Amino acid sequence: MGLSDVLYAAYTRRLTKELGASSVPRHVGVMLDGNRRWARARGAGTSEGHQAGADNIANLLSWCDEVGVEVVTLWLLSTDNLNRPEDELRPLLGIIERAVDSLADTHRWRIHPVGALDLLPAATASRLKAADDRTRDVMGMLVNVAVGYGGRREIADAVRSLLQEHASRGTSIEQLAEVIDVEHIAEHLYTKGQPDPDLVIRTSGEQRLGGFLLWQSAHSEFYFCEAYWPDFRKVDFLRALRAFGERQRRFGS
Repeated sequence: MGLSDVLYAAYTRRLTKELGASSVPRHVGVMLDGNRRWARARGAGTSEGHQAGADNIANLLSWCDEVGVEVVTLWLLSTDNLNRPEDELRPLLGIIERAVDSLADTHRWRIHPVGALDLLPAATASRLKAADDRTRDVMGMLVNVAVGYGGRREIADAVRSLLQEHASRGTSIEQLAEVIDVEHIAEHLYTKGQPDPDLVIRTSGEQRLGGFLLWQSAHSEFYFCEAYWPDFRKVDFLRALRAFGERQRRFGS
């Protein structure tokens, strides 16, 4: 072990000791951004960047497990990404399929796909649903894999589901308009029944939400990290938790 490794390990231990109970969010959302730029900076192909990013996911989930996070939402593919050229999209979907299969195979975490699965190729949607099915009884941390996900699409789908539910009951539009509220819509989101994210992390230096968990993040704290996702390390995660713990949450007040 070289000197840099010794220093890194010591710094990691120090950061861990600095974390208090208030530093551990129940739900962490992560925007895994920067795979393509990471690859470009190294003269590598786009698929190599996506694969490097996929290889880092299990590390993040292990770090979350260690500190007691209950729910993690990983944004792996947006609805906008579905418009990418076929020669980039197809390999990316393959990498996502294999990554999700690998996470499910560990039986450490419950895997739950969130997104407009109907927009995905049937084979991809089937793989995601299969991972959900075979980890349904796992007692570990819940991991939402957001594939074919867009915040606006989620809200539209929630409203559509709400309308269909009430139509099946014979509720008129006028009757629904009198009673509909925030909670009614929340019950039809992809993440229904889950706590809203306390902390949202975005890598690669971009400082915008980009449509991630639009409804659920109304009171979330945000942490922006300069590192590209494949370079995101445990110390980066611990710094995000430390920053979260130092904030005085106001929940919109």
